[in-house]
Amino acid sequence: METPLLEIENISKFFPGVKALQNVGFSINKGEIHALIGENGAGKSTLIKILSGIYQPEPDGIIKMGGETLTHLDPLTSLHHGIVVIYQDFSLFPNLSVLENITLGRYVKSSKRLVNYKEMRKIAVDALKQLGVEVDLDILLGDLSVARQQLVAIARALANNAKLLILDEPTSSLSNTEVQKLFEIMFSLKAKGISLLFISHKLDELFAVSDRFSILRDGKFIGTYDENKLDDDQLISLMVGRQINYTIYPKRHLDIPLLEVKSLTKKGNYKDINFTLHKGEVLGITGLVGAGRTEVVKSIFGLNTADEGTLLLDGKDIIIKTPTDAMLAGIAFIPENRLSEGLVLRKSTKDNLGLTLLDVLSNKLGLIDPVKQEAMVEKWMSKLEIRPNNPDLLAAKLSGGNQQRVVIAKWLATEPKILIVDEPTNGIDVGAKAEIHKLLISLAEAGLGIIVVSSELPEILAICDRVVVMRRGRVTANMYCEGLNQEDIMSKAI
Repeated sequence: METPLLEIENISKFFPGVKALQNVGFSINKGEIHALIGENGAGKSTLIKILSGIYQPEPDGIIKMGGETLTHLDPLTSLHHGIVVIYQDFSLFPNLSVLENITLGRYVKSSKRLVNYKEMRKIAVDALKQLGVEVDLDILLGDLSVARQQLVAIARALANNAKLLILDEPTSSLSNTEVQKLFEIMFSLKAKGISLLFISHKLDELFAVSDRFSILRDGKFIGTYDENKLDDDQLISLMVGRQINYTIYPKRHLDIPLLEVKSLTKKGNYKDINFTLHKGEVLGITGLVGAGRTEVVKSIFGLNTADEGTLLLDGKDIIIKTPTDAMLAGIAFIPENRLSEGLVLRKSTKDNLGLTLLDVLSNKLGLIDPVKQEAMVEKWMSKLEIRPNNPDLLAAKLSGGNQQRVVIAKWLATEPKILIVDEPTNGIDVGAKAEIHKLLISLAEAGLGIIVVSSELPEILAICDRVVVMRRGRVTANMYCEGLNQEDIMSKAI
């Protein structure tokens, strides 16, 4: 039996508090199109970064190319062994020519000090000829369409003698015609003995080109399956079939409109978004990476102004162009990355809690009134049970769950009508997740309208009354969560 081109065994990667990958292992044959499948956060990107030498796996991990064990991979070594990644943004240089983009990596790899443009041109011509396409070598890359830039990225891989080409969501910005052209190129590369690792959320495309599927779920390897042994439903079930450990809260059908979003559109982000948030409701918004979820809620908060559409609050038109507009309307927004966008880590818990209330807490001289500040801090640290109960402790010293409580508290202190939370339990442990869920439910029961953006389908099903599913910038479903399962949602997202 022929030795596989790539073999990985016991590949794990741990970050503080997160097991991104655990004992992942599979092989890719020479001249195979191999699909890598998994939900958001399943570990696909981490694995790609390990194969490309950006991350180092845990010590027991084994990576082999052509039967040879690779003891240490850095980006240059990975390139030397023929592993080339084409990311969604292509990682090209728009201010350089096509010629330079195709051949630059080859020169970096060879460590040559002088550039031989005649040799560069020959390398570029040969690479494009292998693809069966023609591109003006002297034109600036930035002047080409997205599809043509992708061809340049593939040509660059061939110029680097790629043996394994990793394509990360390669069809995300292509038309149907361009997708078909890409597939033709993928088949031609396969016929030349080049292997491809194809990452995509589009099941129809995966089944159209892939020989085998390797599936990750929550950082764990589920299995490798032949294309003819799976259908859409089986694949979705394998992707999302994890055990749900969350408390499932009772579902409600509420009928008093609080926020109405009508025909909201932002070119390049999302189009014709419509949904209603009711008073006291927890409304989920989910979808795969790039679906437009965060872009929509940022528009509602004035961080990503919409081009078209209408927002109604309590039945009245509101215009939101800045976060100040949103705050005055009673809308609060907790971003996905609490460390860089939600907190000032080098400031105390007390200082962070007061960030949204500087005007209220200031005296006539513009200085913080310590009496007002102490009363506010004591109220919210007690109400949200922030631990340890030390207002002078730096935010950086708090646990992830308590950091999230501080961010929620500082926004609740503004007395909003609507609370938007993007990935509310991202990066926090299971116990803290349960506490955050309980807190959000209690806020909703007190009448607050809550929008939860989450990639975790068990989280959506646990705490949301309804869910809006997005795909490629559009709403594909608006459903009550009662009776739903993960497969129902995933089928609409894919």
